[in-house]
Amino acid sequence: MNNPKGKLVAIGGAEDKGTDLETGEIHRNNLNFFGLGILKRIVEETGGVDSHIEVVTTASMIPHEVGDNYLDAFGKIGCTKVGLMHIRNRADAANEEYLTRIQNCKAVMFSGGNQMRLTSTFGGTKFLEIVMNRFQNESNFLVAGTSAGAMAMSNTMIYEGNASRAHLKGEVKITTGLAFMDGVIFDSHFEKRGRFGRLAQAIAANPSCIGIGLGEDTGMLIIDGNEMEAIGSGLVMILDGHDILHCNIADIPDGNPISMENLKVHFCENGNGYNVSKRLFIPEVSEGAIIQKNMDIE
Repeated sequence: MNNPKGKLVAIGGAEDKGTDLETGEIHRNNLNFFGLGILKRIVEETGGVDSHIEVVTTASMIPHEVGDNYLDAFGKIGCTKVGLMHIRNRADAANEEYLTRIQNCKAVMFSGGNQMRLTSTFGGTKFLEIVMNRFQNESNFLVAGTSAGAMAMSNTMIYEGNASRAHLKGEVKITTGLAFMDGVIFDSHFEKRGRFGRLAQAIAANPSCIGIGLGEDTGMLIIDGNEMEAIGSGLVMILDGHDILHCNIADIPDGNPISMENLKVHFCENGNGYNVSKRLFIPEVSEGAIIQKNMDIE
């Protein structure tokens, strides 16, 4: 498959609104992190404040509140052509109005909540086919996601895993995501929720993948399905398992601690880059910097 022409923006999130509501720990109107540059960058990458953006709230259990927060957040930077898609099931995903709107927007953004709601709702649908086709073939089309919306972007997706037990085999559950990007596994709220062990186990079981641990208020802008730039105020952690030597995950029973040797880790802040196919950390990304640095090492 050729590299996609569209862009991805995977964001670590600020809160899982659906889960927070279900546990009675909701913190309302907490989309302020978008105002620190990530939302503005998304708008810039889609052509400016007049761009038509659709927000899909499927992952959340409180879609109307999440949608209203997005309208407010986008509005603060002057972007008012924002539509909300409160798609709750597969029948909604087949709605002709939604299919027409997703065909004509400049960007689609998947909210946080529960990533399994995204995969079970959109997998195999015409809706996802349209989004994927546009992402593959249109250079001015952007797909963004925050929290669960980011985690669902990869072909291999973590859908469950308690951070305090993630060092035990079998505690991290993996399935197929929406597959906008191959060869990676995203995790969100990375430092805040202590998810290093969770992503490390996922990489131990899938060492051909690159793990991308997205901190809150932080994201990765990805072009060509390969070249990444860290954006936002926090940390993105890259876990590379290609050079793992010892690993016991295939040989131990579920519930036993995993061990591995030689897992490679990179820390990325705003402006750092990473090339997935070359597994290359790039200290500074600027206009054309990723391409030039790749040429320099060949």
